[in-house]
Amino acid sequence: MVPQIALLGAGIFVRTQYIPRLRELADYVIVKTIWSRSEESARAAAELARDFAPDIDCKWGEGGLDDIAQDSSIHGVAVVLAGQIQVDVSLRMLRAGKHVIQEKPAAESTSEAEAALSNYGSFLNSRPYQPIWAVAENYRFEPAFAEARKMMENIGDMMNIQVVIEGSMNSSNPYFSSPWRRKLYGGFILDMGVHFIAGLRMVAGFEVATVSAVSSHVDSSLPPPDNLCSHFKLTNGCPGIFVMTVSSPSPKIYWRFVGSKATVQVERGVVNKQHGYSVLFFPGGGSCQSSFFPFSGVNEELKAFFHDISQALDDGSSHEPDPRSSFIEAARDVAVLEAMLESSERDGAPAAVKTF
Repeated sequence: MVPQIALLGAGIFVRTQYIPRLRELADYVIVKTIWSRSEESARAAAELARDFAPDIDCKWGEGGLDDIAQDSSIHGVAVVLAGQIQVDVSLRMLRAGKHVIQEKPAAESTSEAEAALSNYGSFLNSRPYQPIWAVAENYRFEPAFAEARKMMENIGDMMNIQVVIEGSMNSSNPYFSSPWRRKLYGGFILDMGVHFIAGLRMVAGFEVATVSAVSSHVDSSLPPPDNLCSHFKLTNGCPGIFVMTVSSPSPKIYWRFVGSKATVQVERGVVNKQHGYSVLFFPGGGSCQSSFFPFSGVNEELKAFFHDISQALDDGSSHEPDPRSSFIEAARDVAVLEAMLESSERDGAPAAVKTF
């Protein structure tokens, strides 16, 4: 069964990412409704989708959200709203029996995530089926990270990890002036950083146990902090560093995993005018093996969610949704950054990462 969904949100990411990706996935889903706080923005976004969703309708305001919650023909929703309100809207839709995929971060804090999971669990037993709660973390669906994870089996004992993120969040970026990101605890460090932690956790295959971090605020046009440097230790004892600069004059992004027999590196870049990731394998004494994977994670995460809805509609509660999208996985990304930010507020005092 092809599921019908509603898009909740009509901002930049919906217009530039969701609608183009949904166009490419039109065989997997029917976009029935688009909602925004205002009628004007809902109608403008709907027009962008009308070529592949000719019957799309518009809803707006509180009344529009109620209509969507009560519409039994809508099986799922994509919540693409300000980070501060996503959890409340997601729970509202889950309570109405809708399957939900919400944008990252999973929550503003681990305390909000814990409360949300408790709330979610409280009404599950009262329903004939369990509505899926997914968080859109495309890095867990990027083929490059899956390939790097496989290569980790051949590096021997893990010796250290380096994650270096030199971002390019400046005034030319469409998200630079986003008010909600500037009001978020940790600002762009949290909003952007969950992606990079997701990549670290996925490839390493172990959780981050403890951190010690320092931060600084250099660019006054950005919310604090805009620089973060952290030591961390995985649950297997492997040490590492995580260095993030929100806006760098020379952007560079890579994850490097050094083992006793080989090293694996994932590096963001452009090859043949395609943006994506190079995966490098450096065996001891051998020549480097390299492969390139264009970005495809957003498509893949959405396709997985639509597949999960279809299976849930066909199989009921017996279907297990893709664990890469689970709210708990995304909450674990938030927990690592929260620990780093809290450690930096205490001048680098060690902090344990909240476990979920």
